[in-house]
Amino acid sequence: MNSRFLTALATGAFLTFGAGTVSAAECIAPANPGGGWDFTCRQIGKIMFDIGAVDKPVQVTNMAGAGGGLAFSHIVNERNDDADVMIAASSATSTRLAQNAYAGATADQVRFVGAIGADPGIIAVAADSPFQSLGDLVDAVKADPGSVAFAGGSAVGGFDHLKPLMILQRAGFTDIRKVKYIGVDGGADAITQTVGGFTQAMTGDMSEVVGFLKNGDIRVIAVLTEERVPGFEDIPTAKEQGFDVVAVNWRGLYVPKGISDERFAEWAGMLQQVADSAEWKEAMAANGLAPFTKVGDDFQGYVDNLVIEINTLSKDIGVIQ
Repeated sequence: MNSRFLTALATGAFLTFGAGTVSAAECIAPANPGGGWDFTCRQIGKIMFDIGAVDKPVQVTNMAGAGGGLAFSHIVNERNDDADVMIAASSATSTRLAQNAYAGATADQVRFVGAIGADPGIIAVAADSPFQSLGDLVDAVKADPGSVAFAGGSAVGGFDHLKPLMILQRAGFTDIRKVKYIGVDGGADAITQTVGGFTQAMTGDMSEVVGFLKNGDIRVIAVLTEERVPGFEDIPTAKEQGFDVVAVNWRGLYVPKGISDERFAEWAGMLQQVADSAEWKEAMAANGLAPFTKVGDDFQGYVDNLVIEINTLSKDIGVIQ
């Protein structure tokens, strides 16, 4: 019997999960209060309690450091079999693991339990751009890579940079080092570059472009989701246009690898309950998230494939060896 169990027993700090499993629930946000990971822990934890998935509020622990690496190391090295802890994650987590940003840590050292919301990736052009579709843009790159530059709010090798590269690879374009990318300080600056004609397209997230889209400054020619985004149904997906790419800034959780399959299934079930709740739909609407629900083995497979793809692309463009 471990010390955490004894402490919980002594204090009565227990929650009830699923079919009779008793545990002390904690969610680790790998960052300081505020921001995406903290939001994920606090919102999901609160809703688990509000809908009765747990019978006491979930404890949130902020553990900032190394871009999520400190929390990842803590779980792998100290709490690998802790069945009662979940850790907030996002697309940044999978990208950093793929690029070895966590000093040798790998995605298979934990289990990714699910994602239940996302900021959709997009490709946008200026309102007066000659490119009317994603296909037009891809064709231009393939014909003359130097004629098209993308602006994005992440550094070279970051997720914004990788989005158009994924699309171009699906289109059979392999010389991706020739693709021009300018990393600037955030999505608004990337839009300014594109509207001003310094770049031909912007790669980013839906939340970054909504105001510019409503003002008529830009056109979004593709959203990188499985289905069209509610409220923006006139924007086609990349998949509809023949490019099988889903690239979103997902909000989700991972859990220690050493827990049982039964416990993993319980976590997945609880996360699905949150995803299905009216409370979560309200939280998504209030925070600019779109539906993106993958839980259990389905999500684990998605992350595994994403890590492989990002690792390959990062090597191809020279971000990692």
